[in-house]
Amino acid sequence: MRRLGLVALALIACDAHPRAAPTVVTVATGTPGTPGTSEIVADARADAAPPDAAILASVDAPMAFGKEREALTLAYRRRHSDPTATDVVIAPRIIVIHSTGGDSARATRAYFDNPRIEAARTTLARGGAVNVSAHFLVDRDGTIYRLQPATRYARHCIGLNHTAIGIENVGDETKAPLTPAQLTADAALVRELAAQFPITYLLGHYEVMQFRTNPMFVERDATYSNDKPDPGPAFMTALRERVADLPLAGI
Repeated sequence: MRRLGLVALALIACDAHPRAAPTVVTVATGTPGTPGTSEIVADARADAAPPDAAILASVDAPMAFGKEREALTLAYRRRHSDPTATDVVIAPRIIVIHSTGGDSARATRAYFDNPRIEAARTTLARGGAVNVSAHFLVDRDGTIYRLQPATRYARHCIGLNHTAIGIENVGDETKAPLTPAQLTADAALVRELAAQFPITYLLGHYEVMQFRTNPMFVERDATYSNDKPDPGPAFMTALRERVADLPLAGI
């Protein structure tokens, strides 16, 4: 299959569908929810695509990452996973799926720009000064925003930041349940990442604390933990069904 990469990702129907000519999709670039320069995305052939029937676009929307953010990230890494670390580069082996708890991609993207965690989030602030973030943000219409390189250390899940790619989905389990478009986008993104990196685990954020006995879980502060509900068992069950042909373990 002709690979298109994360910035211009297009995946279409499975082998059971007839051969189709490449489709061209126009997507807006830049800040989520803000019109910007358009780019053209061509899909792959229908007879060579994975089982996920979808046409998706991944858009670059890099979050702010200056010297202060880099220094705070390195300090957090040294404190929680590797006291000898000299950089913020990771070798991804795990994908962790999140949901934001809100309904705005724009607001989440703007929040991640802040280099420091706010003091009001006392549990997180106790763990370090760097703000939380993710590598990808999936909007409710299925648009995938690439926020930072998948190989950069990001604070999104205790114990696994040193080896985990974080995918945030706009929404929650009750007020703004995650959408079928997000499920399709997540499945396609998981496939793309698994093709690029030696990914062995796919976890929901709510499952991370259950993963503590695994050698891949590294947290130097035994008192630092939290219990998260996102994105919920129903979404993770559906996502795992969509990528069941991949060799990805769970809890």
